[in-house]
Amino acid sequence: MPAWQPACIPKPGRPNEEMVTVSDTQVTWLTQDAYDRLKHELDEMIENRPVIAAKINDSREEGDLKENGGYHAAREEQGQQEARIRHLQELLRAAKVGEAPKNDGLAEPGKILTVRYEGDDQDEKFLLATREEGAEGKLDVYSPDSPLGRALLGAKEGETREYSLPNGSIQKVTLVKAVPYTT
Repeated sequence: MPAWQPACIPKPGRPNEEMVTVSDTQVTWLTQDAYDRLKHELDEMIENRPVIAAKINDSREEGDLKENGGYHAAREEQGQQEARIRHLQELLRAAKVGEAPKNDGLAEPGKILTVRYEGDDQDEKFLLATREEGAEGKLDVYSPDSPLGRALLGAKEGETREYSLPNGSIQKVTLVKAVPYTT
């Protein structure tokens, strides 16, 4: 089991939406490039705070707040931006910045995994990491905390593992290849 734990999991019932921080004691592995990209995004969002506040003030001056769509939209935008700022601050505070993991053929976070599902003749390739780490890439990103991610953690190339599908059936998956992710 790796020494670090992912800091984010999908919101319950909303797997394709923004991720939320689980605990301030967990760590996310990030490359220097990913850290720099997220830090830049955070800095830009913090610099943009006065613009959002000005939008709210301008909309507030337009009159009745109950029927002021611009005001409510600006407040919603501010709420989303502040949530993202808090998320990025926590993520970067707890991030472990370093080199990609070793090219040892083991399934672990920060690696591109090629897998084959039982009964399927095509391989699937994805990054085992948090969304933030793979945000710039074209690969799908699976969390190490997902059922598939948990099943594959620590697997060696050629090893077959099982995990439960949402409908309760069991899916077998074979790790074909595991290589370090590079941006």
